Amino acid sequence: MKMKKVLVVEDDPNISHLIQIHLNDLGYQIQVCNHGREGFEIANSNPFDLIILDIMLPEMDGIAICQKLRALDNFTPILMITAKSEEIDKVIGLESGADDYITKPFKIREFIARVKAIMRRQDQFNMVASKEADQLQFNSLEIDEKKRKVLLDEKRMDLTPKEFDLLVLMAKNPGRSYSRGELLELIWGYDFSGYEHTVNAHINRLRAKIEKDPNNPNFILTTWGVGYRFNDEL
Repeated sequence: MKMKKVLVVEDDPNISHLIQIHLNDLGYQIQVCNHGREGFEIANSNPFDLIILDIMLPEMDGIAICQKLRALDNFTPILMITAKSEEIDKVIGLESGADDYITKPFKIREFIARVKAIMRRQDQFNMVASKEADQLQFNSLEIDEKKRKVLLDEKRMDLTPKEFDLLVLMAKNPGRSYSRGELLELIWGYDFSGYEHTVNAHINRLRAKIEKDPNNPNFILTTWGVGYRFNDEL
């Protein structure tokens, strides 16, 4: 089995050393960087299975790194760590394209559990992606899952990673209604209880991008009292 490669971008040497020790014990190959701009350059020019990214970094903060990587179609899973605990920081971190979020000080068991969960989800995604068709089409909407590309009337839509994942999940299961809690668990990977408004925000932005009339959607429909579903009559 190929060794997993992890990039740790953290300016606190005690934390980065602790992370390196425990991830080495799991058999992962670790590269550590303590500056934001250098971390971005390393992440963008080398393949990794996971990026562990502090938000407060010198030269370039973790949010900016995450946003720039996603804008460059780098979809390596990202686990953000930070001393901040306010709700708005968690939401910004997740909406910038991070896959998970943990706040300092954290217990090492929880940290390891989150890392393993991200790796497991990525392995499952890769396995499913290798077996299933890469492309979906619904009238004027085309989805290329392998290239993570969405076309509407042959024009490419600029979707964030989570918007894309939401669209693919529902498009592959047309007619199935998902609650906001289910979508949080399936897309963000665990029960992020209390953050259902994050799903609403992503759905609203996704509709604004792919629907000709977001107030009267054709693709992503609302199931009243439940959540959302993809139109199964296309």
